[in-house]
Amino acid sequence: MIRVMLAEDQNLVRGALAALLGLEEDLEIVAEAADGAEAVAVARRVRPDVALLDIEMPGKDGLTAAAEIRAAVPECHVMILTTFGRPGYLRRAMEAGASAFLIKDGPAEQLAAAIRRVVAGERVIDPALAAAALSAGPNPLSQRERDVLTAGAGGATIADIASRLHLSEGTVRNYLSSAITKVGVRNRIEAAQAAERNGWL
Repeated sequence: MIRVMLAEDQNLVRGALAALLGLEEDLEIVAEAADGAEAVAVARRVRPDVALLDIEMPGKDGLTAAAEIRAAVPECHVMILTTFGRPGYLRRAMEAGASAFLIKDGPAEQLAAAIRRVVAGERVIDPALAAAALSAGPNPLSQRERDVLTAGAGGATIADIASRLHLSEGTVRNYLSSAITKVGVRNRIEAAQAAERNGWL
């Protein structure tokens, strides 16, 4: 029996996934979580064979949770399920130790088959996402540039960003200028939007 934990913030989607996967004779849903922090805590406690994580969850996202679960429960195979086919997400998922990266709208049988393949030691990646990630190339932004763009979301001022990240305002301006140049846009709002669209943040 393959023991599966589901982490998905939308109750309806989580319930549907649990019901569909529960119909498979060799799969057992042993736990569910509604956000990334809960997923990490539950995985530590239950130690599932497979953790099926959504990317977009409140608080701690699925990519952060994936890395923490892999560190805390190394025998657990992490699979990322997403509605967002952003190339940067795939790269970050692989860096976090995920064994699979799949789009949510595939058939349940395909997901069940992917779970079995992952437990058998394979890596399963949606082919269209793999092609998009290869054509997009690597994330051009440094960690600090990503931090500054993320902190600036929602219209935060330079002073707000500097205070939040414990940097000087001049340093924040330098990181923003560098990010804008690398992404090839006109301002920090466009840089943040482009980085978000590509899954770089």
